[in-house]
Amino acid sequence: MVEIDPWGVADIKDYSRLFAEFGISPFKELLNRIEKPHLYMRRGIIVGHRGYEEVLRAMNERSKFAVMSGFMPSGRIHLGGKMVMDEIIWHQRMGGDAFACIADMESHSVRGTSWRECKEIGLNEYILSLVALGFDVEKGYIYFQSGNKKLRDLAFELGREVNFSEISAIYGFSGDVNISHMISVVMQNADILQPQLLEYGGPKPAVIPVGVDQDPHIRLTRDIASRMRMFRVEKRLDKDQKPYISIREKQSGRKALDEIARRIEYPKKIYAMHIDVFGIDAPDIDKTMREIEEIVREVEIEYGGYGFFFPAATYHRFMQGLTGGKMSSSIPESYIALTEPPEEAARKVKQAKTGGRVTIEEQKKFGGSPAQCTVYELMMFHLIEEDAYVKEIFEECKNGRRMCNSCKSQAAELMHSFIKTHQEEREKAKEVLMEHEIYKKWL
Repeated sequence: MVEIDPWGVADIKDYSRLFAEFGISPFKELLNRIEKPHLYMRRGIIVGHRGYEEVLRAMNERSKFAVMSGFMPSGRIHLGGKMVMDEIIWHQRMGGDAFACIADMESHSVRGTSWRECKEIGLNEYILSLVALGFDVEKGYIYFQSGNKKLRDLAFELGREVNFSEISAIYGFSGDVNISHMISVVMQNADILQPQLLEYGGPKPAVIPVGVDQDPHIRLTRDIASRMRMFRVEKRLDKDQKPYISIREKQSGRKALDEIARRIEYPKKIYAMHIDVFGIDAPDIDKTMREIEEIVREVEIEYGGYGFFFPAATYHRFMQGLTGGKMSSSIPESYIALTEPPEEAARKVKQAKTGGRVTIEEQKKFGGSPAQCTVYELMMFHLIEEDAYVKEIFEECKNGRRMCNSCKSQAAELMHSFIKTHQEEREKAKEVLMEHEIYKKWL
């Protein structure tokens, strides 16, 4: 069995096995339906998803959807965190409402980070880099968990739908886990569902870009979103194998069910606690299902419910540590921070572990292993835009025509340039934030 821990350091070798165990779908099956896919999508860096079809449909139909993810301010922003930022920004540019959370309550409860450090790290490491990378503050929302009353109120409501035994089973909590840590879990469920509140335009498909280690949060939130719904809408087959749609009451009262029945124009039978809808041609079942789900969602909201869509998620591969193995915040040589001196970042690249052979002669004869090379990974994930050039580097390494020293020098130069430019953009980001009253108080 594969174990994943949202607060541990992941070192996942077999993604296909992990996906099979946890029901995650391969992302590559959706790729040809995406207009101008991000390079993480094109290059197989985003490897899996849950429920992304709804987000993709909204994106392609130019209807509303959201993207949301968060950052725990307990250390420096590095290239792993940049990946999540890149995915938020891409979805925002594709038309999504974008939400970025600084999870200071989680950091304070889990890592023991002081509130002052949470604010300083959240702003100076994460928010500035997010804006510098291209997050549009005029169209998006950046917030600290501790300063968001709507979020805390939502977390309180969600907390009624989950109990201690369930959280303990999902996260492996033992009796010595503090209550604040448990509360931080429900806060993250609220983070994920917050973009669907009426204050932000109401229910909509939403995607959460994360690493696979965060999947327990996604699974729990999808379960809670289901429990918060007043009705369950399902496709079924009658005795003659003809499709129909069943709407079953969970927690509404008779008036809401009657109102749904009144708005549905298809032939139907109305029972004490459910409605069955008939007369639907099999090829139209999915389209009709969406129409009826929208009617149900509208009525839910009118009667005080939330009408949540189940949140979707995309899962990206983890980067290797520069020294080999896991990337760890406790080992500075294993990662590159976006706020460290460009010269230091370049030095780390030149000292990074490669997939090359011991000698030049062996490299020329047998070729290298770019799939195991942290330097190649840096170029593929972050430093080179052209897919054809990335493929060329891969083939040259594998065929023994590219040597590690020259490859490191090229990557170090590219990294120096990227970090230098990024830090210049961070200075501009301060000015952008100062122009907005909502963010000015943080500076």
